[in-house]
This record gives sequence, structure tokens and C-alpha cells, in this order.
Amino acid sequence: MSRIAIPIASSEFDAVAGDYEGALQQGLRVSGESAEYFATSRIQWLQQRLEKLGISVAGHTAIDFGCGTGNSIPHLQRFLEVKHIVGLDPSRESLRMASARFSDPNVEFHAPTDYHVCRDAGLAFCNGVFHHIEPADRHNALVQIRTYMKPGAVFAYWENNPWNPGTRYIMKRIPFDKDAIPISIPESHRLLRNAGFQILSTDSCFYFPRMLHWLRWMEPWLCKIPLGAQYLVIAQNPPPAMA
Repeated sequence: MSRIAIPIASSEFDAVAGDYEGALQQGLRVSGESAEYFATSRIQWLQQRLEKLGISVAGHTAIDFGCGTGNSIPHLQRFLEVKHIVGLDPSRESLRMASARFSDPNVEFHAPTDYHVCRDAGLAFCNGVFHHIEPADRHNALVQIRTYMKPGAVFAYWENNPWNPGTRYIMKRIPFDKDAIPISIPESHRLLRNAGFQILSTDSCFYFPRMLHWLRWMEPWLCKIPLGAQYLVIAQNPPPAMA
């Protein structure tokens, strides 16, 4: 099966791969938290939501779509206990750095155009990827992700929330995010449904910066109010009878 070339600005990410963490922290500094805090918290939230949905991906293959240098991979292994992870990214320099970080034989990295395994993954994951894809190309990217997934597999789709003013401010401070086109929750729902996914749940997360960390106990009760800094849509590649 031919692969769709995902038109993320790979040359831009090649240029920043060596200092990706520094560039990211340039924006996140206003939150008072590190990129590692957000990377860990995203997977912990995903773990809790999957448990509530009665879904386990332990022992499955996971696709990390737009993996960058691999920051989510240790957390996918630790909290979700996936057996095998395939990191996909169009930035060759990011892939080179990710490969140097991980010697685990159960972790591999490829450009999307080079990966041809279909219907294998029990989980697909992405974080902050689709605002870097041109709007006209987002449908094809989602269709391609579905080709990696088993029937019944789940897709954890994290995106920055344009309805949160803090998110917009932070994105303007990050060199590779300042010209990106953010996606609202309703637009993400439309994109996912049009690509054939069934939406299982949507949560809005990261309401309080570190200076207000003592209020974070409230976030599970706020998650259905669509104003957090990021949101998570869990979607399913429907089994044949539901497709």
C-alpha cells in the first residue's frame, strides 16, 4: 500500500531537533512547568481515561505519530505497558536523535513514507501534531493513521486548545509553533469522524499553571469544560460491523 506524504514542515523540525527541548521550554516557561511534566501528565491522564472506558492496550503495538525525538515513548511503556512502539516522523534529524536515545529492540523509528505495516497497532498516539499539518492535508493524515490500526484499536489524539488564551500565548513564544494553525475541539471531532473514527471521549486538561498547582485537584471535575490548555480525544477505529 502506498504511503501518503504528510506535509509537516520537516525541514523546520530538522533545524530545531538539536535544541527542541530548549525551544519548547522557551514557551512553556510561563506555565512554570517543564516539558517532562506535560509529557508524563498526558500519558497518566490517558491511562486513567482508558481504564474508565474499560480498554487495555498492554502488550499491543503502539504508533507514536509525529514522535519527534521520542519524549512520549518512556511514558507509553511505563504507564500503558505497550509491548512495541513505532515512532513515525517526517523529520529525519529528529528520527536520528530518537534512535540514538533508545536501544530497546521493541522501539523503532521510521519516516511515515517508509513504514508499510497495516492493521497492526492496538494504539495510535499523537501530541500536538495536527496543528503543524496544513488544513487541506489533515484528512489524509488521519486516514493514513487508521491504516496502521487494528479494527477496534484506539487513537489518543492530543491537541493544543485555541480556546485557551494561555495556549495561544505559549505557542507564539515557541519558534516552531508560532505560525501553526490550531484546531478547536469541534473541528477535531469533525476531522476524526470524516476519517472514519468513532469518538469515545473528549477531555480538556491543564487548567492551572504551577503557581496555582494547589487547584489541580479540581481538574478531573473541569475536564468536560473545553477551556484547558490541551485536550484529548480518544477515538476508535471501528470494528467492521460498526464501520
